[in-house]
Amino acid sequence: MDQLGRFTQLDAKGKLEKIRLYLIKKLQPCLEDRKRYHQEFASSTSFHGVQNIVRRRSRTHRGLWLLVVTGCLSIVIWQICSRFTYYFSWPTTTTVVVQYVENVKFPAVTFCNLNRFQAHAVSNLQIIFLLWNIVSGVVQKFSMEDKFSQEINDFLLGNQNFSIKEFTRKNGFYLNHSTLLECEFFGKTCHPEDFEHVFTEYGNCFTFNYNGLPARSVSLSGRGLRLLFDVQQEQFTDDPALGYTDAGITFVIHSPKEVPRFDGLGLLTPVGMHAQVAIRQLKSIIQEYPWGECKPDIKLQYQNTYSTNGCLQECKARYIQDWCGCLPFILPGNGTECDLLKFYNCVYPAVSDIEIKGLCTVGTHNSTCPAPCEEMEYPTTVTYSSFGGENAIKFISAKLKKSPEYIRQNLVLIDIKYHDLSYKITQQQKALSVSELLADVGGQLGLFCGASMITLIELLEYIFTNFCWMCIFLLLKAPEMPQWNNPFQNQPTHKEKNTGIQKEKNTGIQEC
Repeated sequence: MDQLGRFTQLDAKGKLEKIRLYLIKKLQPCLEDRKRYHQEFASSTSFHGVQNIVRRRSRTHRGLWLLVVTGCLSIVIWQICSRFTYYFSWPTTTTVVVQYVENVKFPAVTFCNLNRFQAHAVSNLQIIFLLWNIVSGVVQKFSMEDKFSQEINDFLLGNQNFSIKEFTRKNGFYLNHSTLLECEFFGKTCHPEDFEHVFTEYGNCFTFNYNGLPARSVSLSGRGLRLLFDVQQEQFTDDPALGYTDAGITFVIHSPKEVPRFDGLGLLTPVGMHAQVAIRQLKSIIQEYPWGECKPDIKLQYQNTYSTNGCLQECKARYIQDWCGCLPFILPGNGTECDLLKFYNCVYPAVSDIEIKGLCTVGTHNSTCPAPCEEMEYPTTVTYSSFGGENAIKFISAKLKKSPEYIRQNLVLIDIKYHDLSYKITQQQKALSVSELLADVGGQLGLFCGASMITLIELLEYIFTNFCWMCIFLLLKAPEMPQWNNPFQNQPTHKEKNTGIQKEKNTGIQEC
């Protein structure tokens, strides 16, 4: 075994010696060759100024050129570092472009009656207002006083099969020819069938130009959608004790691809008023993180177009379905519908938990629902006037066979039209792209040092060559590697120990 180990060591030493001889003969340059290589590089490099340091005979001139080259190199390093620091601060600029077109797509408009329920249906069921506030609390937070808790509990225990969804659909505000007296879009008559029913915090609401229909466009500013509503105050009511004291129509203008969002942001037209609504189209484009706050890869499960409101609703739906085992009908999803008892005992506390713990956040890139990369908005300008003069009131009164007082107390006229045939694009852009960064770095190198990409390749070749020579030098001068043996396999005898001690005295031990 010992002989085999000796033969292996001798074989390794022989191979190492052959490698060293090859490096000495073939690859290791002599001192004169290395000096000649350095001299040729300094006199032929495209890095300006180095040639003057080498070729000048006067030491003064050499010193001056050395100072010039060192100063320029310092400025270049400082400028390049500042450009990289600026780039990694992720700067952005915002551009605004106004584009005029021949026609522009009309947005979706969702209308709701401020009085949510028919009076005859809730005359003996006043608690329905509280119940609906609990249900709609998943989209708009509602603070319920403790004094109503016992009343709600008693109703839920005695009406476990009561469906507030079906009750609202049947006894909430409806849209037909008695509530929608006139409808005209760009000179063409529209009908209640052109509206889609949707649930919001205002109960039954109806959307014109909803997603799924052929896109409606207008080709002339000043004309658009004209609607005349009859809110029928004597038939629809709400509970003023809960803060619902207005009468009229509330509406929100949004993209046909997005769900309507009221949440206190809807426009309000009171009864007896004529609202002139001038809209503009504004498209916002936000850069992805780290320049902006959007995430282009985020998708919604139940909507084709991403929006923060749609994302927030789906986020709440997921948490409520996990905690309560059911899904509120006013949130997107395909889960089992929550009954009123679960709404009160589980869903309503879960919504409070979500808001307190911040489980569904909106805005920044690391929030649950970051800002959309593209968003369509419709800024509005609203002006109001009294609905009709004396002659107009008499004409409409005779036409509808209603009294002038009824018209002033129930009719609402809304005109929605584009201010002009244009749209505005607000785009967030990178203030410094990669190509611009490379151009800046190349410009600084060229201005102060006359360097280019070829110069960088020359420097890399020079550094690599010297590195190889250094490695060859270290390989040739490296001491012999010590042999590390397993102490359990090769325990020396007493005689071998004495021999080893004697060898140490004679030759010593070299360590790497």
